[in-house]
Amino acid sequence: MDLTGAIWRKSTRSGTSGGNCVEVADNLPGVVGVRDSKDPAGPALAFGPDAWRAFVGLAKQS
Repeated sequence: MDLTGAIWRKSTRSGTSGGNCVEVADNLPGVVGVRDSKDPAGPALAFGPDAWRAFVGLAKQS
């Protein structure tokens, strides 16, 4: 997936101490990007919007 033009935002669940942080880009049509904020040039995962909504819904139940 091409994540060029992604606008990354840090998860509201991420701490402020720079530890375990996740960034999400949901501004691109048809794809949601997820990456480690400590390694922004590193690999990113790409999900379809339906798969991402399902993941977030299940994560909120935990």
